Amino acid sequence: MMDSSPTVDGTSGGGYRHTWTARRYAPPWWLRGAHAQTLAGKFLRPAPDGGLTTERINTPDGDFLDIAWMPETDPAAPLVLVLHGLEGHVRKGYMVQTCLALADRGMRAVGMNFRGCSGEMNREPHFYHSGETGDIRFVFGLLRERFPTRPIMAIGFSLGGNVLLKYLGEQGAKNAATFSAAVAISVPYDLSAGADALELGGMAKVYSDYFLRSLVAKVRAKQEILANVLDLDAVWASVTIRDFDDAATAKLYGFAGAEDYYHKSSSNRFIQSVRVPTLLIHARDDPFLPAAALPLSTIEANPFLALVLTDGGGHVGFLERGPPWNPTFWVEEQSASFLAHHHRGTSATTADPNAIAPGRVDPNTENL
Repeated sequence: MMDSSPTVDGTSGGGYRHTWTARRYAPPWWLRGAHAQTLAGKFLRPAPDGGLTTERINTPDGDFLDIAWMPETDPAAPLVLVLHGLEGHVRKGYMVQTCLALADRGMRAVGMNFRGCSGEMNREPHFYHSGETGDIRFVFGLLRERFPTRPIMAIGFSLGGNVLLKYLGEQGAKNAATFSAAVAISVPYDLSAGADALELGGMAKVYSDYFLRSLVAKVRAKQEILANVLDLDAVWASVTIRDFDDAATAKLYGFAGAEDYYHKSSSNRFIQSVRVPTLLIHARDDPFLPAAALPLSTIEANPFLALVLTDGGGHVGFLERGPPWNPTFWVEEQSASFLAHHHRGTSATTADPNAIAPGRVDPNTENL
């Protein structure tokens, strides 16, 4: 793996180096393997209420978004927008645990449901997709308007991580205002490779079928208004995620087909332009994206990106210490640690020989 620390100047002037260091991830003895971690991440993460309060906000196109606020912490502490994965929602276990980990560090989380994911179908024919960044841009602007001087950060999981990285790249390319720091977890950087991975059979088919049932059900819920937009028979006949994206996603958003959608929406085409400190967390054994599809050279070339690449952890798994009935959740804690570190302002210009480097897992725990 690469072993060079990021050192080139940032856009704001002056040398830029990451100085946060990760705590080494070690899966528990009772939970080994990519699929075990992936499934445990879904079923063993508790999702207590956490004090989340939902707010409905109207969008400029006549639709709505449901966002969920954690209780206020320190009015000067960062707000952190948290984005869920494909067919998730803000009250999923990993989302709630992230909100709680942020609260433990004094930060206030705001979870965003993508359109149609809050339990009530949205109004417009379209839903959301892996490259649709307009809603994040809108919500960031709303938060900035309400809190003009407060730091605003972000965490994205899986699809939400891809959307977040694409948005950060778009904003960086325009030198436009955006989040002050970010974390992206288990991201399908290459959407076509990710779709291929979900067509391999075995457990991949279990995952694919799970998502496909939910996606097709949403089209069924809107079939009256989508009948003149989509070939519904083609949607019902979808066997893979790629089939669905070809029949539904591409048509709803004006792509030539699934492959055009994947190419134009994959975050690996945008991360070179990210200009805020961003932590990328990924497991080599993630069943949703082969390790060969990770854009390692692009990550290494951008000093604003720091990759923690673990040997295990699955897809949004990363369970670690504790017994099966009370495990701890490494990725939520590390994400909150990274953002808290950057809020303290220690990441701007300090050179550190132990700085986390792209592609390296650094066991140094002094900053945690």
